[in-house]
Amino acid sequence: MATPKKRTGKASQATRRANWKGSIPATTICPNCKTVILTHTVCPECGYYKNGFASKKVKATKVEKIESKAEEIKEAEVVAEAKVEEKVEEKAEAKKTTRKPRAKKAEGETKEAKTTTRKPRAKKAEDSDKSKEA
Repeated sequence: MATPKKRTGKASQATRRANWKGSIPATTICPNCKTVILTHTVCPECGYYKNGFASKKVKATKVEKIESKAEEIKEAEVVAEAKVEEKVEEKAEAKKTTRKPRAKKAEGETKEAKTTTRKPRAKKAEDSDKSKEA
């Protein structure tokens, strides 16, 4: 494959790309329902093409789609409401439940009584003397 010897500059790219122009697609009016449609295509509103109906189900399917979307929205709302109700119930239950009261300590039982005595450690001075003698 051929590769360019030098990089194309920004100005050259811009001038090349400036020559590309989009065109507006050709449209016509449907003779049956008077809506604007692309030329040489079946009317998406009524299914009419040239001298007759190309599809009889176009209008029916649109109505079905709208009805199914409405049902889906209603179902989603019901599910959302159920979730909100569950959260409210959980919060109410959380408020009802309280902590168990802590048991009161006996009079004789204190922190001082719980502490244990440890064996005394050997003094560091004695350890260092023993290591020098050896």
